[in-house]
Formats: sequence, structure tokens, C-alpha cells
Amino acid sequence: MLNSPEQFLNAQRTQLNTFLGLSQKSFSNIEKIVELNLNAMKSYMEDSTEAVKALTSVKDVQEFMAVSTSISQPLGEKAVAYGKDLYKLQSGVASETAKMVEEQIAEANKSFVELFETATKNAPAGSESAVAMMKSAMTAANSAYDSVSKATKQAVEMAEANVTAATQATLKAADSAATAGRSRKAA
Repeated sequence: MLNSPEQFLNAQRTQLNTFLGLSQKSFSNIEKIVELNLNAMKSYMEDSTEAVKALTSVKDVQEFMAVSTSISQPLGEKAVAYGKDLYKLQSGVASETAKMVEEQIAEANKSFVELFETATKNAPAGSESAVAMMKSAMTAANSAYDSVSKATKQAVEMAEANVTAATQATLKAADSAATAGRSRKAA
């Protein structure tokens, strides 16, 4: 594993590069979030200006209800889209981070196995049962890690599916409310 100062320096360099990569990805994500927020605020300001203009021109309650409904539906859709975009940004960063962590764990595990194999070659006579027990424990630990990793990935996929379903339900409800508002105006 780390048998020489050069190997130690290489391991440290790898860790530093991983940290710098995560830092750069995090900063890039912050930039995307700031851009998303600025665009959302700009759109909100424009929509608010148009809404105020439209609401100040109404002449009766029915027209007020119709204008309110026509204004609220696009705002609701934009809010849902904003939430979805924000979720995509955050889940993307989480996926990238998880991938980098997985790679680091795999590398550390590989190094540990190599060290263990080297150590067992030089084990004293009579320690075969202890070595076999350690190998069995390592296999069990790796199996448990794989199971947890798979379960975590499934949970993330399920959460993403739930967000998509909730988004669709919200858009459908907003569309139904707008349709009902238009029907009341016509009646």
C-alpha cells in the first residue's frame, strides 16, 4: 500500500485532486443556482408588472376572477419548473459527489486488500484460521457496502420518480383550476 514516501505523496496528491474536483463542481453548481435564481427573479418581476397592469384594468368581479386565474396558472407552472430545475441541480451534484466518494472507497478498499494480502503472506504458521476469518469478514463487509450502495441508489431513483409525479400532479391541478376559472367566467 504505502510502502514508500513516494507512494504516500501520490496518495496525498490523489486526495488533493479529488478535493479540488469536488470544490470546482460545487462552485459550478453555486453559479448555476445563482443564475437560476436571477432568471427566476427577472421573470417574476416581469410577470408581476404585467399582472398589476392587467388587474388595474378590470371592471367587475367576474373579470377580476378571470384575470386572476389567467395570471396564477403561468406563475404556478413557473414555480414548479423552478423547483424541478433546482432539484435537478442539487441531485446532479449529489450524484457526482457520491460517484467520487464511491471511487475513493473502492480505491481505499483495493489498497487495504493489497496490504492485507501482503501481510497474510508473511503470517506466522498456525494463523491460517485467523487469516480465513479476516478474509471472511472483509468479504461480508464488502457485500454489506454493496447492498447499502444499491439501496441508496434505489432510494434516489424512487425520490426522483416521486418528484416527477408530484410535478405532474401539481401542473394538472393548476390546469384544472384554470379551466374551472374559465368555465365560471363563461357561465
